[in-house]
Amino acid sequence: MKRVIALADRGALPLVKLLVAANLLFFLSFALMVALATERARAEEVTCSGKDMLAELKTSDPAALARIEAEAGRTENGEGLLWKIEKDGGPASYLFGTMHVTDPRVTALPPAAQTAYDASGTVVIETTDVLDQSKMAAIMVERPELMMFTDDTTLASLIPPGEVDGVNKALEARGIPPYSVAKMKPWIISAMIALPACELQRKAGGAPVLDIKLGHEAAAAGKTLEGLETAVDQLEAMASLPMQFHIQGLVDTLKLGDRVDDVIETMIVLYTRGDTGMFWPLFNAVLPDGGGGEASGYAAFEETMITARNRTMAEHAVPILDAGNAFIAVGALHLPGPEGLVALLRKAGYTVSRADRG
Repeated sequence: MKRVIALADRGALPLVKLLVAANLLFFLSFALMVALATERARAEEVTCSGKDMLAELKTSDPAALARIEAEAGRTENGEGLLWKIEKDGGPASYLFGTMHVTDPRVTALPPAAQTAYDASGTVVIETTDVLDQSKMAAIMVERPELMMFTDDTTLASLIPPGEVDGVNKALEARGIPPYSVAKMKPWIISAMIALPACELQRKAGGAPVLDIKLGHEAAAAGKTLEGLETAVDQLEAMASLPMQFHIQGLVDTLKLGDRVDDVIETMIVLYTRGDTGMFWPLFNAVLPDGGGGEASGYAAFEETMITARNRTMAEHAVPILDAGNAFIAVGALHLPGPEGLVALLRKAGYTVSRADRG
């Protein structure tokens, strides 16, 4: 339990929010982030070292785990990654939750999902922009303010004075010269340094996340390929969050160092079990937020990065679902809850049922 307790520092929950945001954004699979972190990953062969916090809780505090599981059980549509979507007797479609990492436990579709994918005529991912690096590069040129400070602002000018030296030392320890990221928005740096070294190494070696893999395979198979958002949509959403939220997340990420590997490992374990409703109950229990002024940042995060994007995705999915025979793959955290995609599609008149049982 020591590692779990060690994570329970003030400010840890903003970090987890940012880690989840990183997982919700395709952009962070893009070559820019990999290029900036490649040297860290290339230093030596890296073995994934994260520990499963669920396993630790099962041994150290089973009562706490039972409370977390009970809360997760009350989450609407909080179990299951594959959902069948039907309406008025038309051809069925499928909704599948993904996780934007390259871990082999994630990148292989479960058998039921593979069958649904193979039979589909249309494959839909969050954004097709990331399949074309030239398009992503053009966005970086045309909209640099989404990722970089384009005025006199620097990263150091935003970090609390007492934290600057610590941040610089932590960056240097990760092989990132502070001057090289001085004009970079803090959320990009947070995501870059928070990913486990083994994940960075796989990305540097060309391993794709599942969504990109599905997109490339769909194009090669001659399937129709669609997106529910643009990369600019995603970047604008992230860039719109309060700067203080991003800065605090960066400072805390650097302080926690390699211990964030436990968060990623636990997310993967929950994902492979299909327990999408467990993410927030678990992290809220073991990573207290410490209260204070971050509440508005949390609210902005929830609305901007999850709820608002869910509504956009559901709206854009309707004509695709009405045509039928589609396989829609989006981040798994977009599925559960009363404002999740499963609930929103039901409200739109579709019959949505779990398709991964048995």
